[in-house]
Amino acid sequence: MEFKDEEYTIDVNQLLVVSEKFGSADVYGQNAKSILNKATGFIKAYDFTLNPYRGCQYGCTYCYAAAFSPNEKKRDEWGKWVLIKENAAEVLEKELMRWQKKNSDKFPSIYMSSVTDPYQPIESKTQLTRRLLEVMLEYRPILVIQTRSPIITRDIDILQRFKNLRVNMSIPTGSEVVRKDFEPQTPSIKARLNAMKKIKTKINDLTGYLPKLSITITPLLPTLPEEQENFIRQLNFVDRVVIQDFHASHKRSLIASTRDAAIDMKKKYEWWYSNEAKNYQQFKGKLVEILNDVEIKEGQAGFTYE
Repeated sequence: MEFKDEEYTIDVNQLLVVSEKFGSADVYGQNAKSILNKATGFIKAYDFTLNPYRGCQYGCTYCYAAAFSPNEKKRDEWGKWVLIKENAAEVLEKELMRWQKKNSDKFPSIYMSSVTDPYQPIESKTQLTRRLLEVMLEYRPILVIQTRSPIITRDIDILQRFKNLRVNMSIPTGSEVVRKDFEPQTPSIKARLNAMKKIKTKINDLTGYLPKLSITITPLLPTLPEEQENFIRQLNFVDRVVIQDFHASHKRSLIASTRDAAIDMKKKYEWWYSNEAKNYQQFKGKLVEILNDVEIKEGQAGFTYE
């Protein structure tokens, strides 16, 4: 699954000066030449991807986006640095204006974000994603937001103004012990579920447009057998659940790839991965059986707006 975006040509020499520390991450600032990039590969159904940041403080062991780091050192330090595209809102305004002039008969479809989390911790300070949402409102895009962060609830006042919005909340496992092994820097499963429930309960026909809501169990990580049914039942309030295997693993740059850290972690869960295909199908079967009124999709098909 390949991504080829102009943003990946950022000059690595400009990453040498750390502007600040935020938590344990080095924070860099840079102006972007472009913020909307042609969507390709796995999410080619969209017109554009939009990534407010480069790098991600969550640093999940399995994250394919590490492959798009500016150099090998930054790839090895995935989760310990983030670059803020400081002029992103201004650039987005210009690019959407150009789009509108050329495409007056349609609205742009945008996937935010493909190689970062738009609501990672630094967003609580910069509010960059919020400013991008404010810019986009005028252009009425078909928008999908991919995150694993409860910070998204801060922007409910803006989200409810989008007529065509889907929020994808990533929850790869229903077991906290597994989450802490594979993605220890991320919010808890409970916090993510509560965030999605808050979006659904706070937005109604009187306050605005209720977005489509998805839980993306991607990649599908182990959920302890005794916790599977309870976890799945908690997903009954969304309209879609998506499951997907790990990306293939390789060393090429600009190719979605599962990192070595996750491959090593899989050894701890041999009870699951020694028969991964069977466990995948059994988990999928439970989703279908328990979530009668929820759309269950796999892989690429699950990341569409519709």
